[in-house]
Amino acid sequence: MRYQKWLFLAITSSVLFFDTYSVTLYADNLKNFFKHSRLELGGWINGGATFNPSQTGGYNGPVIFADQANKFQLNQFNVFLQRSVVSTGKTWEFGGRVDFMFGTDAIFTQAFGVPTYDVNSGEPLSRSNWDLNLCCSSSRTYGIALPQTYIEAYAPIGNGLNVKLGHFYTPTGFETVPAPDNFFYTRAYTLNVGEPFTHTGLLANYTVNKNWLVLGGALTGSATGGWDAGWDKQLGNWDGLAGFTWTSDNRATSFHFSGTYGETSTSSSEPWGFYNIVFKHRITPKMLLVLHHVYGFAGGVLLNNPKYNNVIKDAEWMSFITHLYYDLTDNLSVGLRGEWFRDSDGFRNPSPFRVAAATNIVNGAATSFAGNLNNVTITPADYYALTVGLNWKAAKTLKLKWNAIRKLNLRPNIRYDTVDALHTASYRPFAGNKDQIIFSLDFLLPF
Repeated sequence: MRYQKWLFLAITSSVLFFDTYSVTLYADNLKNFFKHSRLELGGWINGGATFNPSQTGGYNGPVIFADQANKFQLNQFNVFLQRSVVSTGKTWEFGGRVDFMFGTDAIFTQAFGVPTYDVNSGEPLSRSNWDLNLCCSSSRTYGIALPQTYIEAYAPIGNGLNVKLGHFYTPTGFETVPAPDNFFYTRAYTLNVGEPFTHTGLLANYTVNKNWLVLGGALTGSATGGWDAGWDKQLGNWDGLAGFTWTSDNRATSFHFSGTYGETSTSSSEPWGFYNIVFKHRITPKMLLVLHHVYGFAGGVLLNNPKYNNVIKDAEWMSFITHLYYDLTDNLSVGLRGEWFRDSDGFRNPSPFRVAAATNIVNGAATSFAGNLNNVTITPADYYALTVGLNWKAAKTLKLKWNAIRKLNLRPNIRYDTVDALHTASYRPFAGNKDQIIFSLDFLLPF
């Protein structure tokens, strides 16, 4: 019996050794494969909470991203796999990227460019199946988005031509969906409703010289002029994207102009387009100024709001935003953002946006899993917002050695919003109030 025990122990130890060795060898081989293939697997986690003393209905009015009042939300658990393209030299390069996002922000970056109702006729539409219904309709707030799936190529033509083909984030604007690319927890109205989040189609950019870059593309899959498109609907509707960026010799100043233009949908030749201007200037090595302007229009849309009752007319929206950022230390920065957003015709900015965006036709009736559609309001109005916040690299400041949290960033914010109705009765989208103040704290952890 004693020898049997020793034999059993020897066999078990050998199996464990070789199993551990095999796992370690497999992990090393996988790591080497990623390294030699230049593949990168990464992502981030972003979550936070807002305190809104004037809100009891669960939403921060028309504010989206961090739109849940007085509760914690996991905004983004985002994982990506990419092969970056080396955009220099005389050799062809190929790569691509796939993103998977879970969280409360998913609904804002899904392919919702085919809305529930045609914006021109009001007829029900069949929505895209790309990522709208992957999961979680019963949760009211959480969902899955696939915001990027594209292949990319670099062609050594002239100074180098880069081409993306697939579904990708828009190259326009300043703020964006991915949390690591923004200073503030909340976003400006301009990103929320004034410009696109994503496109489907082809995008090319060409470096003319060290100062000038031009870009252009063909967009499809959308019934809102090439914005936020999917893969399976409206593929006969093609729109265009074009722009350029100028950068100074010392890289301290840049000027970007871009926009989209085309027919609204396959059933409407009405125009849909916008342009945006982004001016950035590094005043000192520690201080950055950003000025952003957007103007958009949509032809012959059907409007229903306190000013227009079942009226078809052209709609316009515009905004001006100022950003100012200053690095107090290597690990602590302060930011200020001021915005004026005008929804001239009550077309772009419903409140709460989440409830409107989650609308679908169920048994012949419009239904939203995110809330009661009867509570959604919209009107022609001017929106004003002022946000002050900090970015604190807490792990670096505290000299924490744990690698998993060494990139931890904490972002406390204070935001004030107010609204003025345009030629209608007073508008109160903030839980019956004309204005509101929200306090927020979120964390951002890249990995």
